[in-house]
Amino acid sequence: MFQEIRRQARAFYPEAVAIRRRLHQYPELGWCEFASTALAAEKLRQLGFQVLTGPAVCPEGARMGLPPEADLEAAWRQARQEGAPEGELLPLRGGFTGVLAEFSHGPGPVAAFRCDLDALPLTEETGLPFASRHPGVMHACGHDGHTAMALGAAAILRNLSDAWSGTLKLIFQPAEEGVRGGRAVAESGFLDDVDFLLGAHIFGRGRPEGDCDLVPGAFGSLATTKLDAEFRGQASHAGSFPEQGRSVMPAMAAAVSALYGIPRHSGGASRVNVGRLEAGSGRNVTADWGRMELEVRGATTEINRYMEENARRILDGAAQMQGVSCRIQTAGGAPSVESSLPLCRRIQEVCRREFPDIRPTSYLQGPSEGSEDFSWLMERVKARGGQAAFPLLLADTAAPAHTPRFDFPEPVMQTGMTALAGVLYDILRK
Repeated sequence: MFQEIRRQARAFYPEAVAIRRRLHQYPELGWCEFASTALAAEKLRQLGFQVLTGPAVCPEGARMGLPPEADLEAAWRQARQEGAPEGELLPLRGGFTGVLAEFSHGPGPVAAFRCDLDALPLTEETGLPFASRHPGVMHACGHDGHTAMALGAAAILRNLSDAWSGTLKLIFQPAEEGVRGGRAVAESGFLDDVDFLLGAHIFGRGRPEGDCDLVPGAFGSLATTKLDAEFRGQASHAGSFPEQGRSVMPAMAAAVSALYGIPRHSGGASRVNVGRLEAGSGRNVTADWGRMELEVRGATTEINRYMEENARRILDGAAQMQGVSCRIQTAGGAPSVESSLPLCRRIQEVCRREFPDIRPTSYLQGPSEGSEDFSWLMERVKARGGQAAFPLLLADTAAPAHTPRFDFPEPVMQTGMTALAGVLYDILRK
């Protein structure tokens, strides 16, 4: 049966390439993945999956970092103009993107796979014939490939369903960038009966693995919290009546300086970054409004919490010193990724035994840089007694992720479909 999985992955590969290139040409930012959601939902329905879209995927109150309503509406209309099916689009309006799908075939374990849908706010410089047609938006992190692989694995396992028993669940998650969507999907409850959960990410080979194809599981990604702070003061004429004003400028300046001075934690790495500042209306007007976008990170969820608590204290204190107000909103966040060792071992063993050309690393877990909100889904499953793992698919990328020249060799998708479908089948087989 594993050889049949390999054969079907090879047969599906041209369609995976076509799906990937379609998604790459028409990338969509987080909570705006309307056409991407519609494409995935339509193909899953054709395969016979039960499909959920709309608010059932991400409860309204759980979504973080939503774009302005006007941006959501413009993106929805763009997807419709570019040919996304109207019937699939209607439940998504207002930023309710993402897909949950299920195929049940008798008693047995519940296995799930998650992929991410969204692109990044970058202007593409790859020169690819299927480069982005949306100015300032680009798939620069491999999510187009992840979606294509997930649809391929779904097709393979659906075709082979007579050979397994249990339930297969698929999650096509919105808004991974900025770690905004994972918590909302976790809170939908869709994963609460899952025994085994897999994710996957395409990674460049510039790592200590050497000439291998797959790291069975990631661990130790930085936990993170994204914060938006809005300062409010009192406007006045800066020359004639400065005493009547309350400027947000000194409060924001003091906050920036103090944020970078948070003492580092002895328990592991920590980060803080103020990425954007905007304030005031003119040089002769006391600034009565300002906005700061920042993030903190930590090697563990506990260290990140330490950084966040200090950041919030500093923002509030800086505002109070200047007699202005500060409203802080959480725009995104995620705990640290920690793959389950037994499931990592299973991934390694399936590759070694059934797919010897897919070379896993000798170790079970490898470090994962940055942050990843798949961790919300992993923690939800593990808290209920299940196992979760986040394999890394290694490839010779054209440039680092999150840069305008990023691209990956498309054959890695065939590797991913083979390995992921193989592991899921190993879990579900009779």
